[in-house]
Amino acid sequence: MTLLLTVILVALVFEYINGFHDTANSIATVVSTKVLTPRLAIALAAITNLIGALYGTAVAKTISSGLLDQKLIPSDLSQKALVAALLGAIIWNLVTWWFGLPSSSSHALIGGLVGGGFAASDNNLAVVIFSKVKEGVPWYKYEGLLYKVIIPMFLSPVMGLLVGLLVMTLLYLLLRSWTPRWVTRVFGKAQLASAAYMGFSHGSNDAQKTMGIIALALVGGEKAGLLKDLPDWSSFLAHPMVADAAGKEAIASWIKVTCALVMAAGTAAGGWKIIKTMGHKMVKLQPVHGFAAETTAATVLSIAGHFGMPVSTTHAITTSIMGVGCAKRFSALNLSVVERILWAWVLTLPVTALLAYGILRLIR
Repeated sequence: MTLLLTVILVALVFEYINGFHDTANSIATVVSTKVLTPRLAIALAAITNLIGALYGTAVAKTISSGLLDQKLIPSDLSQKALVAALLGAIIWNLVTWWFGLPSSSSHALIGGLVGGGFAASDNNLAVVIFSKVKEGVPWYKYEGLLYKVIIPMFLSPVMGLLVGLLVMTLLYLLLRSWTPRWVTRVFGKAQLASAAYMGFSHGSNDAQKTMGIIALALVGGEKAGLLKDLPDWSSFLAHPMVADAAGKEAIASWIKVTCALVMAAGTAAGGWKIIKTMGHKMVKLQPVHGFAAETTAATVLSIAGHFGMPVSTTHAITTSIMGVGCAKRFSALNLSVVERILWAWVLTLPVTALLAYGILRLIR
């Protein structure tokens, strides 16, 4: 029981760090364009993250049951594997936050799960090659690392870049007869809506990953007999999954509310190093550029979340900013900063997998 509570506590620590690490994803553009002060932007992000986190559970279900083959992980190691996964993700998040790199908390967590699951299954690669392929079913409904993570990991940044470029190009064409003063005035107001949309999408995708971890830990604990004879004050732990209005299995409300509040608290703590990188160093933004980037990224996240794909908020918004910058002019991008960000992306999955693998080996 102590180990199970440790998993939940570490998961909530990860959620809090995810909140302040990824705050920049929601508010970097609205701060850099000076539409909102940092304090107001953080308040907007915290509120919209909270609302978004309570909306839907498709991503949580993917994390809890659609990435690893749980049958290959011994029940006595499942909780330890989750602790290792979370610690690996937390370490990477703190390192990249310290250096101001907008790396992906989502892929840090997934990399940790892969490393922890691989170690727990005694290096059985089949644990991560988990796919339920059915004839006549579209690929995005398959389960497993390839279909839920790897393909979307490449697809979402490409969509962010191309759609950001397209949206900004269309805006240039539509606004070519407007004066700069009117463009700034109109899109200064419009960016409030796009920033709120971005915060909502971030909450609906990112908070659900920790919901899935907690549900996975409790379901595993139930199978291992850790939830027998719970005291009255903790009896709610025995019910991580409930039936929704349609009669399908869903994440319990207490898990959703807890994760949403913790992420909102983390968001309120801010992440100024990453805001500086994304909002100032990579490309200079005006309100119209911020509107285009936020709307693009939020739409990519919403579509991915609908299909239960735990994609990276960081990848979506960063590539959207890149696309907007390219529409402005290719030379507007600071390529040295872009290169640092790309290296952080490339390293996230393997580094967190290795960290989690090593931590679980030490625990064992």
